[in-house]
Amino acid sequence: LSIWNDHSDVMSIRDCGWIQVFVENGQETFDHVLWAFRVGEDHKVLHPVIVNMDGFLLTHTIEPVELLDQETVNRFLPPYEPVFRLHPDKPLTMGCFAMPGLFTEAKKAQDEALKTTMPMILKGWKEFGDLTGRYYRPIEEYETEDAEVLLITMGSFGETASAAVDMMRAKGKAVGVIKIRLWRPFPFEAFRKAAKKAKTLIVIDRATSYGGPGGPVASELRAALYGEKQQPAVVNFIAGLAGRDVGTRDFEEMVDQTLKRKKRARQEDYQIYGVRE
Repeated sequence: LSIWNDHSDVMSIRDCGWIQVFVENGQETFDHVLWAFRVGEDHKVLHPVIVNMDGFLLTHTIEPVELLDQETVNRFLPPYEPVFRLHPDKPLTMGCFAMPGLFTEAKKAQDEALKTTMPMILKGWKEFGDLTGRYYRPIEEYETEDAEVLLITMGSFGETASAAVDMMRAKGKAVGVIKIRLWRPFPFEAFRKAAKKAKTLIVIDRATSYGGPGGPVASELRAALYGEKQQPAVVNFIAGLAGRDVGTRDFEEMVDQTLKRKKRARQEDYQIYGVRE
């Protein structure tokens, strides 16, 4: 288990082969620490897990959290029984060097192994929900059914974006939110299903790919939608770097700016929102 609190750092290791999730608040952080051990230690998984929580916005916020008693935790987390043990009587090597003759096959196996963790990821969330009443999903939606514009968020932005959607809905704007919880393995089909009815996706990144096409999340979502019969336009804003505050009015401003665009955004178009120049 590893807990990260900065999106730039997270994106720099997105391809390390670990299961990765994003959380919105302190309660979700606590819940997913338990969930991470439940999933990662399962003998069908045996993958490390990263729980991504937003630095400053969550790490420096005081809020109530419902803790579970030890008996409930024990019901959710079985005693740890390691498959591979380090012992001097039975020496073995882990993570050893691979020559070019084996390296390609090793990377293929690593990719396939990560993809096969999805059933246990979903099972872990289902078991946790059945125990606590708090259910989680790879892609979570808010007011998306009739939305023409969707805000795409990760982490703590999801709650603020949802509040902004309530404000905009009251003004007659057909806006919703898609919250990406599972980052690796990426839930392609769930995302495509959630986004298929929208005309425009506004992707809010909290990291930038220097010299590239904007934020890493927007780039991945454009790739995920490539080839779809009905492709929504993808507009990319980079905001909230290092925990800079982004409020409900800022999300509304991003929507207003997007709706005023006369031309469809090109793939390399993006805006660092609120930057002082």
